Amino acid sequence: MRRLRAQVASFDAPVRLLMVNQFGINLGFYMLMPYLADHLSHGLGLAAWTVGLVLGVRNLSQQGMFLIGGTLADRYGCKPLILAGCALRTVAFALLGLVDSLPALVAASAATGLAGALFNPAVRAYLAEAAGEERRVEAFAAFNVFYQAGILIGPLAGLALLAWDFRGVCAVAALVFGILALLQWRALPARPPRDRGAEPAWRAVASDWRAVAANRPFLLFAAAMTGSYVLAFQVYLALPLRARELFGDRAGLVTGAVFAVSALAALSGQLRLTAWARRHLSGPRAVACGLAVMGAAFVPLMPGVPPGSLGRATGILSLTACAALLAWGGALLYPFEMDTVVRLSGERLVATYYGAYNTASGIAISVGNLAVGALFDAGAGWLPWAVLAATGFLCAGLVVRLHRAGHLGAPQPVATGVA
Repeated sequence: MRRLRAQVASFDAPVRLLMVNQFGINLGFYMLMPYLADHLSHGLGLAAWTVGLVLGVRNLSQQGMFLIGGTLADRYGCKPLILAGCALRTVAFALLGLVDSLPALVAASAATGLAGALFNPAVRAYLAEAAGEERRVEAFAAFNVFYQAGILIGPLAGLALLAWDFRGVCAVAALVFGILALLQWRALPARPPRDRGAEPAWRAVASDWRAVAANRPFLLFAAAMTGSYVLAFQVYLALPLRARELFGDRAGLVTGAVFAVSALAALSGQLRLTAWARRHLSGPRAVACGLAVMGAAFVPLMPGVPPGSLGRATGILSLTACAALLAWGGALLYPFEMDTVVRLSGERLVATYYGAYNTASGIAISVGNLAVGALFDAGAGWLPWAVLAATGFLCAGLVVRLHRAGHLGAPQPVATGVA
């Protein structure tokens, strides 16, 4: 904790504010979202397909609009997009607690996702610029600690508030985002966007997007990194399925414990892993090592589970090991991954690049989850875990190959269409 305090204190006020902002964003989001499906199905009595529709709309609106959000941040400045995203999520979360008709719920869910698409690339682009090239990796490492702390505390706060009722959860979550919007409006310095020239906005945006699409090293890196997002998401999909297989109706408690282990492992290991990697590894090799650790996380789950109490004990150990290794692998690669995206952008259009990167990862998660589900349905108990492990090792190999080919070294200047 002392190391974290010292590192955070060494940054300028805007960087510290963005870290607190990210903690608040995840606190408010995870306070509400884990309990939304239960509210829709049991609280409002909606059919299962409508629950899936409401949740799917949120994911689609966020992943589909990341590129738009990043582009707007580059054209109009990061601060306005951060404020707009926080304000929109304030309204959206309040609506989720007040409305009960399907059209209104779908609209509130879509607004929730759009809000994330507005502030997510803007926050990371602002942080990258404010921290500077020399301290970007350190800044993103500390940023991830606040990110994970919000994930850890948010569901616990939401669970406590559910003793009141779901509307209370929505009200408090909306209040969190309202406070974040007000705090950043008052305290976050504006950083005007660079001169975009006199050409029409639509033409400039088209030129920017062409520049991103023509940046082959960035596209290759983004493709190689999609596996990390598929693997990280298995805390929500594959691990709960294994817990259900082993513990039946008590799987929820085990899943909650596994989720807590994942967050605590990331919190405890982030700064140490980043400091170690900076001493011993280049950025791309740190990313590759993180991917390999994430792949190795699924190896303990490949053997069959013995029956009885021994099987349950073995199952808990393997689930815990998997969650911890996934968290440590993600913590190892994350700061260097974020830094690599900035370098591959040539330090121009950073929010647009982050938006495109997030869109690619969102598509990968959707496709990957369908594939993982199909592997579970195939019936071979070892198969999903073997494929997930191979995914991590394959992606690590791809990053190493890109690094050896010189694609991830020096910043890549790209044309932006500026007159």
